Formats: sequence, C-alpha cells, structure tokens
Amino acid sequence: MSGMGSHQSARMLKDEWLTPPEIMASLGEFDLDPCAPIKRPWPTARHHLTIEDNGLSFDWHGRVWLNPPYGRETGRWLSKLADHGTGTALIFARTETAMFCDLVWGRATAILFLAGRLHFHHVDGRRARANSGAPSCLVAYGPRDAEILYHCDLRGHYVENWEGAA
Repeated sequence: MSGMGSHQSARMLKDEWLTPPEIMASLGEFDLDPCAPIKRPWPTARHHLTIEDNGLSFDWHGRVWLNPPYGRETGRWLSKLADHGTGTALIFARTETAMFCDLVWGRATAILFLAGRLHFHHVDGRRARANSGAPSCLVAYGPRDAEILYHCDLRGHYVENWEGAA
C-alpha cells in the first residue's frame, strides 16, 4: 500500500516521497494538505492530514495542496480536488491517460508543465539522488491558483483556458 504524498518506484524501494521545498516556496501558503506525510521536514499547509487520518474522508477547506499517492488512487484524490475547486496538485504529466483527460483537461483551470524531471525528497529532507522518472505538472483548480501558477518562478510551460475547462 502506498503512503500519502507517495511516489512509487520499484527502483527506489519505498513509497513515500516529498515535494521539493522549492516548489512549495514558489506556490505560497496552502490551508490544507490532505496527503501529508506523517513525518515531514517542512510544512506543506496550515493543516495536515496523513494516512492515519484518511484525507479522502474529510471535508476539504480553503486552498488545498495535493501531492497524491501516485498510481491507481491518484484519480480519486484529483477528483476530490476538482470537486473542491480551489487548490493545486502535483502529478505526473501523463496527458494520454483517462484520468488526465477527465480530471485535468476536462476540469482544471490551468496547468504548469514543469521543465525537466523533479527530484523528490526523503522524509528526512534529503533530496533523492535519482529523478522522478517521468515529467511532472502542477494542476490548478480555480482562478487564484491559476494566477499563482502563472506568476510563480518555476520553470516550465503554462497552459490555461482550453476548450472544455471548467
């Protein structure tokens, strides 16, 4: 079973990987992280829910940061964020998948396709030696989060207002 905020990699032999701190610093403050790791070297939001809380079972509030468990469960988390309508998610940029078509192309306000591949961090804060193995993107739901993505200092390509977006 994967942990909250996890990134599965057979090569890495563990499930829990943290968002690089420079991404968090570039996006400003969030009210809730429903997928926070139990042990974290830096905060990702004012309020954290961990695997022990089961963030999907809570009502979400305010601006949500979502680094969901990657794999089959990602869509459940992203759907809840899309329904909530305010927040940003970090996911792999797998644009051909049904999940991406339905929950990103069909519902997001904007996307920032990040340049290069991320290096996630261990729960003790150390940066992983290997990159994530796939390109990543930040997905904004709501105008405030789209505006923050547009103005942030992260390298990548910003896309918004495509046909079908909510």
